[in-house]
Amino acid sequence: MDAKTRNAVAVSRLADLVAVQAGAVVSRMLLKTRGGSVTLFAFGAGEGLSEHTTPHEALVVLVEGEADVTVGGATYRMGAGQTIHLPAGVPHAVQAATDFKMLLVMLKSA
Repeated sequence: MDAKTRNAVAVSRLADLVAVQAGAVVSRMLLKTRGGSVTLFAFGAGEGLSEHTTPHEALVVLVEGEADVTVGGATYRMGAGQTIHLPAGVPHAVQAATDFKMLLVMLKSA
């Protein structure tokens, strides 16, 4: 591994990269390229993202806590370690049942 690559590598505990703040949704972009992005979110209990659509495929990974994720009108109670696919163009929303953290992987179509 060359010096440039070695300096760009960092090992972190995912849950430690963003903190929950009561009454807020906090986000931290971990990676962004032309092909998509990886963003870590922290939600205070009761906070959420209202229903919306995006033209991109996405994968949500729950890191800590519990949330209700609605996709295309169906709601799923999710906990740490679970994942759900958010298809492009399908309405979806997120509501925190407890303080929780999630990783959002968004992939742009070619």
